[in-house]
Amino acid sequence: MSAVPWNHASRSGLCTIMRAAVAVAIVSLGLTACSAGNQPNVAATAPPPVPTPAVAPSSTPFAATKDVLVKGLEAPWGITFLPDGSALVTERDSRKVMKISKGAGHDSPYTATQVDVIEEADSHGEGGLMGIAASPNYAQDQTLYLYYTTESDNRVARYKVGEKPQPIVTGIPISGIHNGGRIAFGPDGFLYATTGDAGSRGLSQDLNSLGGKILRMTTDGKPAPGNPYNTLVWTFGHRNVQGIAWDSKGRLWASEFGQNTWDEINLIEKGKNYGWPDVEGAAGDKRFTDPVFAFKTSESSCSGVAVSAGDVLAVACLRGQRLFMIQMGPDGPVTQPNPQLVKEYGRLRAVIAAPDKSLWVLTHNQDGRCSGECKVHPDDDRILRISVG
Repeated sequence: MSAVPWNHASRSGLCTIMRAAVAVAIVSLGLTACSAGNQPNVAATAPPPVPTPAVAPSSTPFAATKDVLVKGLEAPWGITFLPDGSALVTERDSRKVMKISKGAGHDSPYTATQVDVIEEADSHGEGGLMGIAASPNYAQDQTLYLYYTTESDNRVARYKVGEKPQPIVTGIPISGIHNGGRIAFGPDGFLYATTGDAGSRGLSQDLNSLGGKILRMTTDGKPAPGNPYNTLVWTFGHRNVQGIAWDSKGRLWASEFGQNTWDEINLIEKGKNYGWPDVEGAAGDKRFTDPVFAFKTSESSCSGVAVSAGDVLAVACLRGQRLFMIQMGPDGPVTQPNPQLVKEYGRLRAVIAAPDKSLWVLTHNQDGRCSGECKVHPDDDRILRISVG
């Protein structure tokens, strides 16, 4: 199935409802969002006034129920579901692949079992074992894809549990910060990967670099047909994207860490320039694509994105310690972001739509970065199951 193109009528509809519809909330990123206070400032403009929601407040999505499914994980980062309903989770620092399946545990309805360790992954700073995605044909080929850091680069690899990963894309810039790391298959059947600028701001605008981009590839790591520059690059001008998901219309949404002022939720469109490092937040400059929402960094630093049944865009935030929920409509968002789980479970790293139509959320407190108002719970790290109301 091909992604539905974003036509001019749809885009103008979204702009009418929420032109750069930038929601407000947050300050400096700190370590969690990789703030770089000693770096030169970039142009940053305040978002326009928040528009009136296009639907009644009662239609705003919320977390109806929440359950803890798994306890005792260590800095989980990526998650993917398998055809049998079980899930695989990566632990960034331990480099473990954990299988999450229904069990008979007294404290948790699911059990976590180690099935592998990715020895070639190198854990340091924000690097390590990160994204994971199951092949759309997993039932036949048992193939997975990983995004991880080595001593020399970030890379995407084809992988089967118990076997050595086979790299398909190498040379993604590496650093102690801004390594990107999310991978997911789109409705067009191609694999997308998010990369960071690796602390070298100029890479984001350099179309010859894989840093600061969203990449689109075949399962062999080749540029996917229709890519705008005949390379792996799908979009550029990103600082550090760590969340991507598609809504029911095939539109791609991404969360992006800003520097000190605005974190972003962007509508991702083929070949567009999202502005970093020339601008942070909404620029109002035709050269760049403005975010649909922007949040002050103290209340966001969002790392994961999913779309639930009912077309609710869910965004999991680290420093903000919350899950934003946004109702989507035919022409884009129709509600303002509704913050849920605020400071209930600490830092939220990832969110994914589950086969039972709930959302699974990974907490990420066991990596030494939970400080200030964030407290490590004895059961951390956990997987939460959220039903959407």
